[in-house]
Parts: sequence; structure tokens; C-alpha cells
Amino acid sequence: QVHVVESGGGSVQAGGSLRLSCATSGYTSSIYCMGWFRQVPGKGREWVAVIDDDGTTSYVDAAKGRFTISRDNAKNNLYLQMNSLKPEDTAKYYCAAGIYRGCRNSTAWYNYWGQGTQVTVSP
Repeated sequence: QVHVVESGGGSVQAGGSLRLSCATSGYTSSIYCMGWFRQVPGKGREWVAVIDDDGTTSYVDAAKGRFTISRDNAKNNLYLQMNSLKPEDTAKYYCAAGIYRGCRNSTAWYNYWGQGTQVTVSP
């Protein structure tokens, strides 16, 4: 079992930056893929960025050039640097960890989830 905890959310004005962190504990040696997803009320959870244990990354088009995903493999911790934030980035952001290689952007690919951290971007 793996425990996942996000931190770093908050409220910022458009154009600002936030850095999300995700700490994992437990059987972390089983983790390969990690990713960030986000969700707004009334909508499904959508992927933002994913990273494999070899450092291969993938971003949703809306995040390219603004967000950077990174991980500390020694600790299996995950980070998301978000710059040039827009009001449409407002959502609850979730950290996910999966036991399969070859990261995919589907929520079904991930086995462990945190409780989420709220990001609010005002105009």
C-alpha cells in the first residue's frame, strides 16, 4: 500500500506561480508512473502531467510551456511547478502513483491517489 499526500495549493492572481508537492510513503518501491490530475466540480478528473521513473514526461496541451513536472526518485516524491497561472487552472489538483511502466493519461492507470489540494486563480 502507498500513502499519497499533496501540499502547496493556494490562491494566486492570474500570472502568478505555485509549486505543488506530493509525498509518498509505504511500499514506494512499487511505483513507476506518477502524475498530476485536476478536477473542477461537476466535471471528470483530467490529466495535467505525468512522469515515468526514467524521467519521461508528458503534458496536456494547456500545461505545455507553463507547468513543469518533476520527481525525486529516491523518495518517490512528485512536484508540479506552475507558472503563468490562468483562472481556468482553478481546480483541485490530485497526485497519483501507479505500479505500471509506460505512463498513460487515464485515471485508470494509477493505483494510489491523494486527497487533493485546491488551486484558485483569480483574474
